[in-house]
Amino acid sequence: MIRVEGLTKTYRVPKRSTGVKAALRAFVHRETENVEAIRDVSFHVSPGEMVGYIGPNGAGKSTTIKIMSGILVPDSGSCVILGRTPWKERIAHVREIGVVFGQRSQLWWDVPVQDSFDLLRDIYRVPGPQFKKTSDRLTEVLGLSEFLKTPVRSLSLGQRMRCELAASLLHSPRLLFLDEPTIGLDAVSKLAVRQFIREINREKGTTVILTTHDMNDIEALTDRILLIGKGHILYDGGLGSLRDLYDTIRTVTVDFREGQTAPDIDGVETEHLASGRARYRVDTSVVPVSSVVARLSGSLDLQDVTIGAQPVEELIVRLYREHRI
Repeated sequence: MIRVEGLTKTYRVPKRSTGVKAALRAFVHRETENVEAIRDVSFHVSPGEMVGYIGPNGAGKSTTIKIMSGILVPDSGSCVILGRTPWKERIAHVREIGVVFGQRSQLWWDVPVQDSFDLLRDIYRVPGPQFKKTSDRLTEVLGLSEFLKTPVRSLSLGQRMRCELAASLLHSPRLLFLDEPTIGLDAVSKLAVRQFIREINREKGTTVILTTHDMNDIEALTDRILLIGKGHILYDGGLGSLRDLYDTIRTVTVDFREGQTAPDIDGVETEHLASGRARYRVDTSVVPVSSVVARLSGSLDLQDVTIGAQPVEELIVRLYREHRI
Protein backbone atom coordinates (compact mmCIF):
# COMPACT_ATOMS: atom_id res chain seq x y z
CA MET A 1 0.00 0.00 0.00
CA ILE A 2 2.61 2.59 1.13
CA ARG A 3 6.36 2.23 0.66
CA VAL A 4 8.46 5.19 1.81
CA GLU A 5 12.24 4.99 1.44
CA GLY A 6 14.79 7.62 2.48
CA LEU A 7 12.59 10.73 2.18
CA THR A 8 14.42 14.00 2.81
CA LYS A 9 13.04 17.54 2.62
CA THR A 10 14.82 20.81 3.44
CA TYR A 11 13.25 24.27 3.55
CA ARG A 12 15.07 27.56 2.99
CA VAL A 13 13.85 29.92 5.70
CA PRO A 14 14.44 33.73 5.81
CA LYS A 15 16.54 34.86 8.76
CA ARG A 16 17.05 38.32 10.22
CA SER A 17 17.43 40.13 13.51
CA THR A 18 14.81 42.42 15.03
CA GLY A 19 14.69 46.18 14.54
CA VAL A 20 14.36 48.70 11.73
CA LYS A 21 18.00 48.49 10.61
CA ALA A 22 17.80 44.72 10.31
CA ALA A 23 14.60 45.08 8.29
CA LEU A 24 16.30 47.50 5.87
CA ARG A 25 19.30 45.20 5.50
CA ALA A 26 16.99 42.25 4.81
CA PHE A 27 15.23 44.31 2.13
CA VAL A 28 18.54 44.74 0.29
CA HIS A 29 20.13 41.39 1.09
CA ARG A 30 18.00 38.62 2.52
CA GLU A 31 19.78 36.02 4.62
CA THR A 32 18.41 32.50 4.73
CA GLU A 33 19.12 29.27 6.54
CA ASN A 34 18.34 25.69 5.64
CA VAL A 35 15.98 23.81 7.95
CA GLU A 36 15.83 20.06 7.50
CA ALA A 37 12.18 19.06 7.99
CA ILE A 38 12.67 15.31 7.47
CA ARG A 39 15.79 13.20 6.99
CA ASP A 40 15.97 9.66 5.61
CA VAL A 41 12.39 8.75 6.62
CA SER A 42 11.48 5.16 5.74
CA PHE A 43 8.48 2.97 6.58
CA HIS A 44 5.95 0.59 5.02
CA VAL A 45 2.20 0.45 5.63
CA SER A 46 0.05 -2.54 4.64
CA PRO A 47 -3.53 -2.32 3.29
CA GLY A 48 -6.14 -1.89 6.04
CA GLU A 49 -3.70 -0.73 8.72
CA MET A 50 -4.48 2.19 11.03
CA VAL A 51 -1.19 3.86 11.92
CA GLY A 52 -0.57 6.72 14.34
CA TYR A 53 2.11 9.11 13.07
CA ILE A 54 3.18 11.14 16.09
CA GLY A 55 5.89 13.51 17.24
CA PRO A 56 6.42 16.96 18.76
CA ASN A 57 5.67 20.18 16.88
CA GLY A 58 8.12 20.73 14.04
CA ALA A 59 9.15 17.06 13.92
CA GLY A 60 8.16 16.64 10.26
CA LYS A 61 4.73 15.00 10.46
CA SER A 62 2.85 17.42 8.21
CA THR A 63 5.73 17.53 5.73
CA THR A 64 5.57 13.74 5.37
CA ILE A 65 1.79 13.79 4.94
CA LYS A 66 2.04 16.52 2.28
CA ILE A 67 4.62 14.49 0.37
CA MET A 68 2.45 11.38 0.56
CA SER A 69 -0.54 13.47 -0.59
CA GLY A 70 1.37 14.78 -3.60
CA ILE A 71 1.41 18.39 -2.38
CA LEU A 72 5.18 18.56 -1.82
CA VAL A 73 8.12 17.11 -3.74
CA PRO A 74 10.96 15.70 -1.58
CA ASP A 75 14.60 16.57 -2.15
CA SER A 76 15.50 12.89 -2.26
CA GLY A 77 14.08 9.46 -1.55
CA SER A 78 11.08 7.60 -2.93
CA CYS A 79 7.43 7.24 -2.03
CA VAL A 80 5.20 4.73 -3.78
CA ILE A 81 1.52 4.58 -2.82
CA LEU A 82 -0.84 2.16 -4.57
CA GLY A 83 1.82 1.74 -7.24
CA ARG A 84 2.15 5.47 -7.95
CA THR A 85 4.55 8.28 -7.07
CA PRO A 86 2.22 10.92 -5.55
CA TRP A 87 3.83 14.11 -6.93
CA LYS A 88 4.31 12.65 -10.42
CA GLU A 89 0.81 11.23 -10.87
CA ARG A 90 -1.24 13.65 -8.81
CA ILE A 91 -4.59 13.39 -10.61
CA ALA A 92 -4.70 9.60 -10.50
CA HIS A 93 -3.31 9.62 -6.96
CA VAL A 94 -5.86 11.98 -5.39
CA ARG A 95 -8.73 9.85 -6.70
CA GLU A 96 -7.55 7.10 -4.36
CA ILE A 97 -6.92 9.17 -1.21
CA GLY A 98 -8.86 11.33 1.23
CA VAL A 99 -7.26 14.04 3.35
CA VAL A 100 -8.55 15.88 6.41
CA PHE A 101 -6.46 18.72 7.81
CA GLY A 102 -7.90 19.77 11.16
CA GLN A 103 -6.97 23.44 10.70
CA ARG A 104 -7.80 23.75 6.99
CA SER A 105 -11.10 23.31 5.19
CA GLN A 106 -11.91 21.69 1.85
CA LEU A 107 -15.49 22.97 2.02
CA TRP A 108 -16.64 26.26 0.50
CA TRP A 109 -17.18 28.77 3.31
CA ASP A 110 -20.25 30.66 2.11
CA VAL A 111 -22.33 27.91 0.51
CA PRO A 112 -24.42 25.15 2.10
CA VAL A 113 -22.66 21.90 2.94
CA GLN A 114 -24.68 19.99 0.36
CA ASP A 115 -23.47 22.31 -2.42
CA SER A 116 -19.87 21.59 -1.41
CA PHE A 117 -20.61 17.86 -1.53
CA ASP A 118 -22.16 18.19 -4.99
CA LEU A 119 -19.15 20.13 -6.25
CA LEU A 120 -16.78 17.47 -4.90
CA ARG A 121 -18.86 14.83 -6.67
CA ASP A 122 -18.23 16.62 -9.96
CA ILE A 123 -14.51 17.16 -9.23
CA TYR A 124 -13.96 13.47 -8.49
CA ARG A 125 -16.42 12.39 -11.21
CA VAL A 126 -18.33 10.08 -8.89
CA PRO A 127 -21.25 8.36 -10.66
CA GLY A 128 -24.67 9.57 -9.44
CA PRO A 129 -25.94 6.31 -7.89
CA GLN A 130 -22.63 5.67 -6.13
CA PHE A 131 -22.51 9.24 -4.84
CA LYS A 132 -26.06 9.05 -3.45
CA LYS A 133 -25.40 5.75 -1.70
CA THR A 134 -22.15 6.99 -0.16
CA SER A 135 -23.53 10.41 0.74
CA ASP A 136 -26.63 8.95 2.40
CA ARG A 137 -24.50 6.54 4.42
CA LEU A 138 -22.11 9.28 5.58
CA THR A 139 -25.00 11.58 6.43
CA GLU A 140 -26.64 8.89 8.54
CA VAL A 141 -23.56 7.70 10.41
CA LEU A 142 -22.10 11.16 11.07
CA GLY A 143 -25.46 12.80 11.80
CA LEU A 144 -25.25 15.49 9.13
CA SER A 145 -28.88 15.74 8.02
CA GLU A 146 -29.72 18.70 10.28
CA PHE A 147 -27.15 21.05 8.74
CA LEU A 148 -26.64 19.94 5.13
CA LYS A 149 -28.42 23.11 3.99
CA THR A 150 -26.45 25.35 6.36
CA PRO A 151 -23.53 27.45 5.09
CA VAL A 152 -20.20 26.13 6.35
CA ARG A 153 -19.36 29.44 8.07
CA SER A 154 -22.42 28.97 10.34
CA LEU A 155 -21.41 25.53 11.62
CA SER A 156 -19.80 24.81 14.95
CA LEU A 157 -16.30 23.34 14.91
CA GLY A 158 -17.59 19.86 15.72
CA GLN A 159 -20.20 20.01 12.96
CA ARG A 160 -17.68 21.29 10.44
CA MET A 161 -15.16 18.55 11.24
CA ARG A 162 -17.80 15.88 10.72
CA CYS A 163 -18.60 17.46 7.36
CA GLU A 164 -14.88 17.59 6.49
CA LEU A 165 -14.59 13.89 7.24
CA ALA A 166 -17.60 13.10 5.07
CA ALA A 167 -16.24 15.28 2.23
CA SER A 168 -12.96 13.36 2.23
CA LEU A 169 -14.82 10.06 1.85
CA LEU A 170 -17.41 10.88 -0.82
CA HIS A 171 -15.26 9.30 -3.55
CA SER A 172 -14.62 6.15 -1.45
CA PRO A 173 -10.82 6.48 -1.13
CA ARG A 174 -8.68 3.48 -0.28
CA LEU A 175 -6.35 5.59 1.86
CA LEU A 176 -7.28 8.29 4.38
CA PHE A 177 -4.86 10.85 5.83
CA LEU A 178 -6.11 12.48 9.04
CA ASP A 179 -4.08 15.42 10.35
CA GLU A 180 -5.43 16.48 13.78
CA PRO A 181 -9.03 15.44 12.89
CA THR A 182 -10.40 15.95 16.43
CA ILE A 183 -8.62 19.22 17.28
CA GLY A 184 -10.92 21.47 19.33
CA LEU A 185 -13.82 19.00 19.36
CA ASP A 186 -15.99 18.33 22.38
CA ALA A 187 -16.12 14.86 23.92
CA VAL A 188 -19.32 13.83 22.08
CA SER A 189 -17.97 14.85 18.68
CA LYS A 190 -14.64 13.12 19.34
CA LEU A 191 -16.37 9.86 20.16
CA ALA A 192 -18.54 10.12 17.03
CA VAL A 193 -15.53 10.73 14.77
CA ARG A 194 -13.51 7.90 16.34
CA GLN A 195 -16.38 5.45 16.02
CA PHE A 196 -16.89 6.35 12.38
CA ILE A 197 -13.20 5.94 11.53
CA ARG A 198 -13.23 2.49 13.11
CA GLU A 199 -16.33 1.58 11.12
CA ILE A 200 -14.96 2.52 7.70
CA ASN A 201 -11.75 0.68 8.49
CA ARG A 202 -13.66 -2.43 9.49
CA GLU A 203 -16.29 -2.34 6.74
CA LYS A 204 -14.24 -1.13 3.75
CA GLY A 205 -10.67 -1.91 4.79
CA THR A 206 -9.71 1.76 4.43
CA THR A 207 -6.09 2.37 5.37
CA VAL A 208 -5.76 5.26 7.84
CA ILE A 209 -2.71 7.41 8.66
CA LEU A 210 -3.46 9.52 11.73
CA THR A 211 -1.34 12.40 13.00
CA THR A 212 -2.40 13.96 16.28
CA HIS A 213 -1.22 15.22 19.65
CA ASP A 214 -4.26 13.64 21.33
CA MET A 215 -2.96 10.33 22.65
CA ASN A 216 -6.54 9.21 23.35
CA ASP A 217 -7.09 9.23 19.57
CA ILE A 218 -3.97 7.11 19.11
CA GLU A 219 -4.99 4.63 21.80
CA ALA A 220 -8.59 4.38 20.55
CA LEU A 221 -7.83 3.98 16.85
CA THR A 222 -4.37 2.60 16.13
CA ASP A 223 -2.44 -0.57 16.84
CA ARG A 224 0.85 0.74 15.47
CA ILE A 225 2.67 4.03 15.95
CA LEU A 226 5.45 5.76 14.06
CA LEU A 227 7.30 8.29 16.20
CA ILE A 228 9.18 10.98 14.30
CA GLY A 229 11.58 13.38 15.96
CA LYS A 230 14.35 15.64 14.68
CA GLY A 231 13.24 14.73 11.17
CA HIS A 232 13.64 10.95 11.30
CA ILE A 233 11.77 7.88 12.54
CA LEU A 234 12.67 7.01 16.14
CA TYR A 235 10.17 4.22 16.88
CA ASP A 236 8.02 1.94 14.73
CA GLY A 237 5.92 -0.60 16.59
CA GLY A 238 2.74 -1.38 18.48
CA LEU A 239 1.43 0.26 21.62
CA GLY A 240 1.71 -3.13 23.32
CA SER A 241 5.44 -3.28 22.57
CA LEU A 242 5.81 0.30 23.81
CA ARG A 243 4.17 -0.65 27.09
CA ASP A 244 6.45 -3.67 27.41
CA LEU A 245 9.46 -1.35 27.05
CA TYR A 246 8.41 1.54 29.28
CA ASP A 247 5.27 0.78 31.24
CA THR A 248 6.62 -0.24 34.64
CA ILE A 249 4.34 2.13 36.56
CA ARG A 250 1.00 1.03 38.04
CA THR A 251 -1.49 3.06 40.04
CA VAL A 252 -3.11 1.14 42.90
CA THR A 253 -6.25 2.77 44.33
CA VAL A 254 -7.94 1.24 47.37
CA ASP A 255 -11.20 2.05 49.13
CA PHE A 256 -11.38 0.95 52.76
CA ARG A 257 -13.49 1.31 55.88
CA GLU A 258 -13.53 4.86 57.27
CA GLY A 259 -11.63 5.40 60.47
CA GLN A 260 -8.70 3.30 59.32
CA THR A 261 -5.30 4.76 58.35
CA ALA A 262 -3.61 3.69 55.12
CA PRO A 263 -0.02 2.55 55.71
CA ASP A 264 3.16 3.83 54.09
CA ILE A 265 4.85 1.14 51.99
CA ASP A 266 8.59 1.00 51.44
CA GLY A 267 9.56 1.76 47.84
CA VAL A 268 6.05 2.98 46.95
CA GLU A 269 4.93 6.60 46.53
CA THR A 270 1.65 7.66 48.17
CA GLU A 271 -0.04 9.98 45.65
CA HIS A 272 -3.32 10.64 47.41
CA LEU A 273 -4.65 9.99 50.89
CA ALA A 274 -8.18 10.76 52.09
CA SER A 275 -10.77 9.34 54.44
CA GLY A 276 -11.52 5.87 53.19
CA ARG A 277 -9.37 6.08 50.06
CA ALA A 278 -5.68 5.97 49.14
CA ARG A 279 -3.79 5.95 45.85
CA TYR A 280 -0.25 4.60 45.40
CA ARG A 281 2.20 4.89 42.52
CA VAL A 282 4.06 1.60 42.14
CA ASP A 283 7.18 1.03 40.08
CA THR A 284 6.86 -2.68 39.28
CA SER A 285 10.59 -2.92 38.56
CA VAL A 286 11.14 -2.16 42.28
CA VAL A 287 8.08 -3.58 44.05
CA PRO A 288 5.58 -6.13 42.62
CA VAL A 289 1.96 -4.99 42.61
CA SER A 290 0.97 -8.24 44.31
CA SER A 291 3.16 -7.35 47.30
CA VAL A 292 1.55 -3.93 47.60
CA VAL A 293 -1.98 -5.37 47.48
CA ALA A 294 -1.03 -8.06 50.03
CA ARG A 295 0.40 -5.41 52.38
CA LEU A 296 -2.75 -3.29 52.08
CA SER A 297 -5.15 -6.20 52.54
CA GLY A 298 -3.26 -7.19 55.70
CA SER A 299 -3.58 -3.67 57.16
CA LEU A 300 -7.00 -2.48 55.95
CA ASP A 301 -10.56 -3.69 55.59
CA LEU A 302 -10.56 -3.30 51.78
CA GLN A 303 -13.82 -2.60 49.97
CA ASP A 304 -12.44 -2.05 46.46
CA VAL A 305 -9.08 -2.27 44.68
CA THR A 306 -8.31 -0.69 41.27
CA ILE A 307 -5.04 -1.18 39.40
CA GLY A 308 -4.40 1.25 36.53
CA ALA A 309 -1.72 1.27 33.84
CA GLN A 310 0.43 4.29 33.04
CA PRO A 311 -1.35 6.73 30.66
CA VAL A 312 -0.08 6.50 27.10
CA GLU A 313 0.91 10.19 27.23
CA GLU A 314 3.49 9.39 29.90
CA LEU A 315 4.90 6.55 27.80
CA ILE A 316 5.31 8.89 24.84
CA VAL A 317 6.98 11.51 27.03
CA ARG A 318 9.47 8.88 28.26
CA LEU A 319 10.17 7.96 24.65
CA TYR A 320 10.73 11.65 23.80
CA ARG A 321 13.12 12.01 26.72
CA GLU A 322 15.08 8.90 25.77
CA HIS A 323 15.66 10.32 22.29
CA ARG A 324 16.14 13.88 23.66
CA ILE A 325 13.39 15.54 21.62
